Amino acid sequence: MHLYIHIPFCKQACHYCDFHFSTNTTNKRAVVEAIAREIVLRQSYLPDGDMETIYFGGGTPSMLDEAELRFLLDTIHRQFRVAPNAEITLEANPDDLNAATLQMFAKSGINRLSIGIQSFHEPHLRFMNRAHSAVEAEQCVKLAQDAGIDNISIDLIYAIPAESHAILLSDLSKAFTLNVPHISAYCLTIEPQTAFGSWLKKKKIKPIEEEYAAQQFEILVGSLRENGYEQYEISNFARNSRYSNHNSSYWKQHPYLGVGPSAHSYNGVSREYNISNNAKYLEAIQKGSIPATIETLSPADQTNEYLLTGLRTKWGVERQKLEMLSAGAFALQAGEELERITRKGWIKEDSGILLLTEAGKLFADRIASDLFID
Repeated sequence: MHLYIHIPFCKQACHYCDFHFSTNTTNKRAVVEAIAREIVLRQSYLPDGDMETIYFGGGTPSMLDEAELRFLLDTIHRQFRVAPNAEITLEANPDDLNAATLQMFAKSGINRLSIGIQSFHEPHLRFMNRAHSAVEAEQCVKLAQDAGIDNISIDLIYAIPAESHAILLSDLSKAFTLNVPHISAYCLTIEPQTAFGSWLKKKKIKPIEEEYAAQQFEILVGSLRENGYEQYEISNFARNSRYSNHNSSYWKQHPYLGVGPSAHSYNGVSREYNISNNAKYLEAIQKGSIPATIETLSPADQTNEYLLTGLRTKWGVERQKLEMLSAGAFALQAGEELERITRKGWIKEDSGILLLTEAGKLFADRIASDLFID
């Protein structure tokens, strides 16, 4: 079993981010209490079993104080049987991470950090409106390691406008020096409801050029591979198989419970979406109801989700499972398209498993959507 907790607060809005959050923290304690209440209300959502992963995402979970974090973790331990070796991840921003805070996280049971560094290049941090400095980006990783948390992932963003390949390589070099076991690297995307989206509309910035983004991706993958990182998902790289077990559960279609404003849940047959509004979420939970929209997944929905997530990973997708999920429709509807993509050299088949080739990884989402069924 897997649990996601959405902490919907941030100090400031990053220019690229369209996740749900609020910079108004006056009701933070009340929202935390409501999230704990939702955990109690939804205890029976997942089948009985050990909770293998717990993931605090956001927003900015590193804004939780000790009392709030312990309250949530205590609630989880009361409601679920947490596996002794459970992976417990907390997303954090570098500016929140000092020695005392990191020691508190470690004592509370956090054994994995996902740190939103994004860049070690000061002008890029300012351009993206990140709250931390380049110096803090490096220092926080060392402080976390000193606190005994060695399972650390850092986020990096590439294809930033006017970013030279040298700056990308410099960012990667700093990450390698810090010896983190996991790196998530995302291509900058410009979403409509963001500062960058507004700037693009006003022509203050240019759209990201596909060719430039592809060049950056190839440099990124090559450099990570040369330094011992395995690309186990399009945007995720690990040394010594230290994968994100929580995120891998999503990609493998395992059921999970998501709590908090805007959180999603999946039980194998339906998906639920919590309301993306802190005040309305709080009001509903205080009345004892779950403010969620339920979407029952058709065979086509389940097949297409499996394609979209599974093809991006080193594990690929099983032909047999595609036929099972689609009730036999996949071969009929997508067989010819699959042959075309295979001839292009973008997909290969190994013992009944469809895998993206190195060339295909550049077009992962496009390939998946081309194979979608109705």
